[in-house]
Amino acid sequence: MEKLIEQFSYGLFFWQLIILLIVVVLLGKFAWKPIVNALEEREEGISSALAQAEKARLEMSRLVNENDQLLKDARAERDIILKEAKELKDKIVVEAKNQAQIEGAKLIELAKKEINDQKLKALAEVKGQVSTLSLEIARAVLTKEFENQGKQDELVADLLKDVKLN
Repeated sequence: MEKLIEQFSYGLFFWQLIILLIVVVLLGKFAWKPIVNALEEREEGISSALAQAEKARLEMSRLVNENDQLLKDARAERDIILKEAKELKDKIVVEAKNQAQIEGAKLIELAKKEINDQKLKALAEVKGQVSTLSLEIARAVLTKEFENQGKQDELVADLLKDVKLN
């Protein structure tokens, strides 16, 4: 180190200092500014990308929450629709049962009426047949009874006794 100090030259130092300052000024003007500007742009780009990523994350979180809410709403609406459909089905079943009971009662009443009509018709027919048979029997009996004239006179006399004139 002593050797360096002995060989130290102020003139050389001065020119080296001037050249160093010129190099620093030239580098500052042509190299460091573009490098610093590029670094600043890069930093801004990274900050912007981070901000956009955070914004996208928040948007994604909002969309997930919104989707969850939509799913809840859809499930609630589905439950309401299913409940209404069940109530409608139950109402239709009850109405159908009531209608069937009414129709059944009408059919039973109609059948009873038909049975009663058939019964009355059958009774009238039986009465007609009985009266016809009775008349035929009476005719046969009377024909046999009135074969001789004496019995006819006797019957007329009995009938006249029963008839009273006013």
